[in-house]
Amino acid sequence: MSKDDNLSNGQKATDKVQLAGGRSPLPRAQRVGPVNPEEEITVTVLLHRPPIEALLAKTETPSLKKKNYLSREKFAATYGAKQEDIKKVEQFARTRKLSVSEVNAAAGTVQLKGTAASLNQAFGVELEKYKHPDFTYRGHRGPVMIPSELDGVVEAVFGLDNRPQVRTHFQIFQQGKYSVRSEQKGTSYTPPQVAQLYRFPSDIDCSKQCIGIIELGGGYTDAELQQYFSSLGITEPSVKSVSVNGGSNQPTGDPGGADGEVVLDIEVAAAVAPGVNIVVYFAPNTDAGFLNAINTAIHDTGNKPSVVSISWGAAESEWTQQAMAAMDRAAQDAAAVGVTICCAAGDRGSADGVGDGLVHVDFPASSPHMLACGGTRLEGSGATITNETVWDDGPDSSTGGGVSDSFKLPAWQNSANVPSSANPGGKSGRGVPDVAGNADPGTGYQILVDGQQTVIGGTSAVAPLWSGLIALINQQLGHAIGFIQPVLYNASARSALRDITQGNNDSSRIKGAYAAGPGWDACTGLGSPVGSQLSGVFQNQ
Repeated sequence: MSKDDNLSNGQKATDKVQLAGGRSPLPRAQRVGPVNPEEEITVTVLLHRPPIEALLAKTETPSLKKKNYLSREKFAATYGAKQEDIKKVEQFARTRKLSVSEVNAAAGTVQLKGTAASLNQAFGVELEKYKHPDFTYRGHRGPVMIPSELDGVVEAVFGLDNRPQVRTHFQIFQQGKYSVRSEQKGTSYTPPQVAQLYRFPSDIDCSKQCIGIIELGGGYTDAELQQYFSSLGITEPSVKSVSVNGGSNQPTGDPGGADGEVVLDIEVAAAVAPGVNIVVYFAPNTDAGFLNAINTAIHDTGNKPSVVSISWGAAESEWTQQAMAAMDRAAQDAAAVGVTICCAAGDRGSADGVGDGLVHVDFPASSPHMLACGGTRLEGSGATITNETVWDDGPDSSTGGGVSDSFKLPAWQNSANVPSSANPGGKSGRGVPDVAGNADPGTGYQILVDGQQTVIGGTSAVAPLWSGLIALINQQLGHAIGFIQPVLYNASARSALRDITQGNNDSSRIKGAYAAGPGWDACTGLGSPVGSQLSGVFQNQ
């Protein structure tokens, strides 16, 4: 406990409570100096909400019977943040010279805006500028403090630190770039050709379905999308963007940057689910921006996406525990209202690009409430797959996967024979990924981005691929299948997934960590989809 000696304008001193967590400066980042005290900053306050464990338990059964998910409106009314708690935060803001810019009661978030000086005083921090070799960002060294009257009301505060949080998971094909497959010539497919190989349901109009796509940079142009879908002979989908925290559709003209991610996600999802409505939620690449984008999509009572696709992530070790808990809470909301979240498992092998000699899984794919999508190398023609193996072109170009250090093994993975972590100590945890699909850039997707016809791979392509498949199934059934992992791990669903048994996702520094084999594995999960059979599994609900 400490006394607040810095209150002004007659404010009464009050006891303060330290929130859990905090962030250290990034390696190689140098402190530049204090943030301009007049700089306007928006932060996100995460509030305590009624527990939803009993509700989630109903969604986590492996039963093939139809689950009765809550409507978004019913969820907000029953499990949203209490109005009295929101009022306490609003009162706190008024006494600290902050304004309330947005309230999402269903998600339990309140966004506050104010000057750096006001936020320093409100949360007991000293905001500073840091210069990293690749970017500059704002952060602080000490803990975040809240007044005691908000203890038990406020769980976390995001946005004081605005370092880039995640990266894209796509790779543009370059002949001979990667050692493992450099001797093989690349091939490529249009998204509908991949859907045909995976036997997706066909001749289905998905115009009553909506896929939400989370993007943290870049953009698209309507004219280019029209050109792309015209070339495929597919009606151009309805695509619109939603701004979150000031993020917006801003194409950069660089296909190797975030534009490549945005366009890949849209073109794959909409090409395999013809007629589907696409809503792109653009937000800043920060933990606060990412969290708010997901919450906006899940609780969007206007567009009502039944599927959300996420192709951004970072190793669990690069997140704070409170940020992962908040993101997983958002994913739990999705499970409760029947929204499936498909998330890329990463493109840099079992180490996930971390150079500490250990294995890591990618988050948010490691959230047990997200469908983690790993990568394969797919070869075939027409409707016939001739070969499918783990995508394993070396430590910087292979599927992510492994065992979580942060999330325990979920009950529906108990029979999947998830191994202990390959790290020293062999910790048990949630196995990643759940499923897989074509991701090798050498067998990648033909995409039009920033005026260039190019071939792109990566697990970034697998998340929208699975999102499109789920939209097709939702349309066939006339209802959302929602949180599907418990059903997928049910023995009766195994025939709807193509088991991948060859390959690994080793890092050059960590040999023998994880390899494919019969059943679930930490490279391709349960396998790639057999779309028509998967549709049949859920038709039996």
